[in-house]
Amino acid sequence: MTAHNHSPGDLIPGISGMSYGCDYNPEQWDEATWHEDVTLMRDAGVNLVAINIFGWAAIQPTRDTMDFTALDTIMDLLHDNGIAVNLGTGTASPPPWLTTEHPEILPITADGTTRYPGGRQAYCPSSPVFRDYASALVTAVAQRYSTHPALAMWHVSNELGCHNALCHNPETRAAFHQWLTTKYTTIDALNAAWGTAFWSQRYSSFHQIRTPMDTLSSRNPGQVLDFHRFSSDELLSLYLMEKDIITQYSDKPVTTNFMVTAHIRNMDYWTWAPHMDVIANDHYLDHRLTAPTPELSFAADLTRGLAQGNPWMLMEHSTGAVNWQPLNVNKAPGEMARNSLTHVARGADSVCFFQWRASVQGSEKYHSAMLPHAGTNTQRWREVVDLGATMKALAPVAGSRVDAHVAVLFEWESWWAGEGESRPSQAVTYLDQVHSVHRALRSLGVVSDVVSLRDDLSTYDLVIVPGVHVITPTDAEHLTAYTNAGGHVVVTYWSGIVDANDRVYQGGYPGALRELLGVRVEEFSPVPAGDTLTLTPNDTAHAPLEATLWTENLHTVDATPVFTFSNGPHPGVPAVTTRTAGQGTAWYVATQLTDDAWWHLLTTITTAAGVTSEHQRYSASGSDLHNLEIVRRIHPDSGCTWVFVINHATTPATLNVTGRDITTGTPVTAEVTIEPGAVHIIEEDEK
Repeated sequence: MTAHNHSPGDLIPGISGMSYGCDYNPEQWDEATWHEDVTLMRDAGVNLVAINIFGWAAIQPTRDTMDFTALDTIMDLLHDNGIAVNLGTGTASPPPWLTTEHPEILPITADGTTRYPGGRQAYCPSSPVFRDYASALVTAVAQRYSTHPALAMWHVSNELGCHNALCHNPETRAAFHQWLTTKYTTIDALNAAWGTAFWSQRYSSFHQIRTPMDTLSSRNPGQVLDFHRFSSDELLSLYLMEKDIITQYSDKPVTTNFMVTAHIRNMDYWTWAPHMDVIANDHYLDHRLTAPTPELSFAADLTRGLAQGNPWMLMEHSTGAVNWQPLNVNKAPGEMARNSLTHVARGADSVCFFQWRASVQGSEKYHSAMLPHAGTNTQRWREVVDLGATMKALAPVAGSRVDAHVAVLFEWESWWAGEGESRPSQAVTYLDQVHSVHRALRSLGVVSDVVSLRDDLSTYDLVIVPGVHVITPTDAEHLTAYTNAGGHVVVTYWSGIVDANDRVYQGGYPGALRELLGVRVEEFSPVPAGDTLTLTPNDTAHAPLEATLWTENLHTVDATPVFTFSNGPHPGVPAVTTRTAGQGTAWYVATQLTDDAWWHLLTTITTAAGVTSEHQRYSASGSDLHNLEIVRRIHPDSGCTWVFVINHATTPATLNVTGRDITTGTPVTAEVTIEPGAVHIIEEDEK
């Protein structure tokens, strides 16, 4: 898999250095406001604006009418003010005339009910009628603006699959049949893959198969997994339909905004990424999580993984509160800059917000914006202007890459399969495993790439496999080869249990990885979420650890126990093991460690793997290093190194670094103090 390649510094053609911008919805405002807005955009340092994201009804007010007058004016106005355009195709939501004339395009949910217009994405991704009208619109937009001097890139639709990823109408069923026929060829092969001998589910024809709608009991896991795969592919095909039209008229890069975040899981972006000319992501702090800020760092690392380590684009995030969570928490002074520059530290060469001017009507009128309802005499506006100046100063950083020697594996298929309807514990979730490992690395000062199991792992000193439930024999061979060649691997519980058909490996868990890890598990014994498990070390080099949720009746084959369960269903049974595998080492963790326990265990493992944390590298000290992020970006051509230091703590920290603070231009020598909430970006002296 390869993402679109860019030479250093040219993430978006025509924009030198970093881009800084926003979504703009001029259709919500009068023309006088447009002129005021572009003047303020220049004051804020904005050099890239996304428009026409939801412009279908404005461009095509009726089936037989196309009116580009307003969009022409906006394109010219932005260009005259030196602002580049990220041009939307306008297909994100169909206009009312289309859903009125063709109600068959409306999506149907798993309970068999139709979802109606009045919100957004009121269409079925498989609908031929929707695709025909969308194709006509994209063709008209591409023909008209492909040579416009303001055009920098193309924005296909918007957040594809955010609301309508899993559709169950007749068009979807027909498309699902075709997808299944292509994959399996014969109905016998499908029956074998889905295990339809169970509950008398055997099919004699593809046309007997429905999409996995709500049932009286749990559904067939193989069918559900394949429907997730199909739905992701179907949305990707919708993107490719638009991209193919655009590229007939334009050579500008084409992308769409991913949603690498904790609450969107229906698109397998590993399969999407090779088709993007620029990897772009939308990310919003999710205060429904126990730790929203560390999740931001994880999402940035995963987006960078999708970009194959190349710079990427933050297409949307917020200046303050969003409007769609149960409690929409505002951002404290300085938090917007810390959030934005964390994304930059972890590989973004473009920082954009939703949106420019806060709406006064509609569902998102209480969503924050660069220009708030209260106007420019506000703290938020001043922070927006300050961040724009910082982004301009960061121009030399563009094109550099994040330095990471640890990989965390992430697979959407394991998210789908591992959280099936019938599993040992509903309290065990995929993201909890992934996030807990990444949080521990972050608190240690260890920067990690988040990559796919099928990526090249040979450059990493340590690879962590958290809850990767679906592992094929080929995947297992890949991990084994990496370890035998001298790599260090950590595998957690609920990994390697099933193959690509969601079929359990026989002979004991963890199935495909049993030989690599040198253990055999007879059975799982999950425990209630409130129970605390104590793990006793098998030598004096470690202190006891705490865990929760999960235990296993585990036997070592040729692995060495490092920690043992001292309570729970299996006292005296190994809980953490290690095994020498070729020239490398394989660790297994058979429970859900607490954050503190993960921190202590990964301190041991990273040391053994020869991984130097950024805290160690810069001799960082302070009372709360867990919340001190240090990330290095290195330019592949010049070798220049920039150190991003972000203090999320309420206490100061110090570190030893020499160079120049590029946001202030002041020299930095030896020990520097990072005040609470501060961000420093230091160009290091050559060593």
